[in-house]
Amino acid sequence: MLSKKTKYGLKALTYMARKKDEAPILISEIAEAENISRKFLELILLQLKNNGFLGSKKGKGGGYYLVQEPEMISIAALIRILEGPIALLPCVSLNFYEKCDDCPDETQCSLNRLMVEVRDNTLKVLESKTLADLI
Repeated sequence: MLSKKTKYGLKALTYMARKKDEAPILISEIAEAENISRKFLELILLQLKNNGFLGSKKGKGGGYYLVQEPEMISIAALIRILEGPIALLPCVSLNFYEKCDDCPDETQCSLNRLMVEVRDNTLKVLESKTLADLI
């Protein structure tokens, strides 16, 4: 299940993508349009900025803007930044791998094999979709 942070982040980015040819967008505008707490949205947008998805401009006419075209921003990349691992178990994660404490041999674990299949199918969808697909 996606956290509110990830859901709100995707909603905010979708809003920004719809308005990508306009001036930088104020946090208050996004928060009001998408019904998101302004304070919470500030933290989300700062995280996205720090990870290279957004730029910001201070002062009059300032706000946040996308630094890449929506067609170039994969949903999988956004979820990894906002949510963390896409895999349901750490032992099958491609980017956040950790060995399970309770499993002596991953190759013999039936749950591991199932979760690899779930991960692969989920990634197939999330990597094939971009922010442009959400507009």
